[in-house]
Amino acid sequence: MASLRDRTSWTEPAAIEATVTNVETLTQPVSGPDELGPLVEYLSDARFVLLGEASHGTSEFYRWRARLTAELIENHGFDFVAVEGDWTSCYELNRYVKGLPDAAESAREAVGAFERWPTWMWANWEVVEFLRWLELHNRDGENETGFYGLDVYSLFESMRAVVSYLEDTDPEAAADAREAYRCFEPYGEDAQEYARALRMVPEGCEDEVVDVLTELRQSASTHDSGHPDDYFDAEQNALVARNAEAYYRALASGTTDSWNVRDEHMADTLDRLVDHHGGDAKAVVWAHNTHVGDARATDMAGRDRLNIGQLVRERHDGVELVGFGTHSGRVVAGEEWGAPMEEMAVPPASTGSYEDAFHRAGAKNRLLFTGDVMSGDPLAEPRGHRAIGVVYDPRFEAGNYVPTDLRRRYDAYVHVDDTAALHPLERHPDRERVPELYPSGL
Repeated sequence: MASLRDRTSWTEPAAIEATVTNVETLTQPVSGPDELGPLVEYLSDARFVLLGEASHGTSEFYRWRARLTAELIENHGFDFVAVEGDWTSCYELNRYVKGLPDAAESAREAVGAFERWPTWMWANWEVVEFLRWLELHNRDGENETGFYGLDVYSLFESMRAVVSYLEDTDPEAAADAREAYRCFEPYGEDAQEYARALRMVPEGCEDEVVDVLTELRQSASTHDSGHPDDYFDAEQNALVARNAEAYYRALASGTTDSWNVRDEHMADTLDRLVDHHGGDAKAVVWAHNTHVGDARATDMAGRDRLNIGQLVRERHDGVELVGFGTHSGRVVAGEEWGAPMEEMAVPPASTGSYEDAFHRAGAKNRLLFTGDVMSGDPLAEPRGHRAIGVVYDPRFEAGNYVPTDLRRRYDAYVHVDDTAALHPLERHPDRERVPELYPSGL
């Protein structure tokens, strides 16, 4: 087998031709998400279904995942959706789809909770339409399906949420939490500024966030908040505050990989959500391929990096990982962190990459079950697999390919040959200007 880092093997003409033939033999053409029935059936008995994306700004990835998720919820008893988004903002979406107290009146209003860059990653029509479907499903069904965020970035938002909860349930503890969190006041609610300060003053506010979490847990039995989800939400926000502080500390020190701090937090949050829903709950996760696809099947392992896909496989049975990719199209991203969003061209996939091989097999959308790939098959050989983040510059495509063993990284792979850009509400304020997005046909 070729090395994960041996890029020359990806571009050899004979290897490309053999891989294309292997794609033609082993994959199923699919015109759209309504033809993913075989994949839904394959995923139906799993407990954890992790659905990836090759970019955060591609419409088809959101729409196809929404359709798959709706099928799994409607017909196969999945209990909640957990996404690569901040806990506090996503909890507003959870309030909406469950009809909890103080919920937004519409899905469009609910996604207004996303105020931090990149807002377009969740404040878009693709997500709005899925939330509308989920709210209707919950309203008409016996069981409530939740929608939650797994991420760790909402340091200041989570601290405010903890204090707000305690003000209603334990005013004395609220005063203590407010005093502890004042440690962060010099940084002006700028987490990056806090990380920079830690390089000069490494003591930081670690003890304070740990103390608030400890006190919250010790006094939990005395709280009467009126809804069983309220304490869980508050505890999770206290955990986010603690782990966000650890994340920015790792970012500043360089002694711990902040990537691992983040993905371990997301995997732990997923476990907490399963326990909260009864221990045997079934979960769908939406996150980037770099989080979903098993890190051990990429060059991440050589840098001692792990991810959610790896951790969930290590911790649980009944795990299915699904990757997504595209050959070319349009995408929403920014040129740098915090930059205005742009709709950019996604150039044709690099020669010899998986995306290139799938495109050469007929420029069709295709579904591959990686268990059908045998040892010695061309598709079993590692090659490049494109990853586009919220920051993207198409001029430097070579750096966007993750050396990957596709067979080990995913259980199934969906190739959407030509893709369209996501439809952020900011860019597309009128519903009529975007294509049909509703996960219908159930």
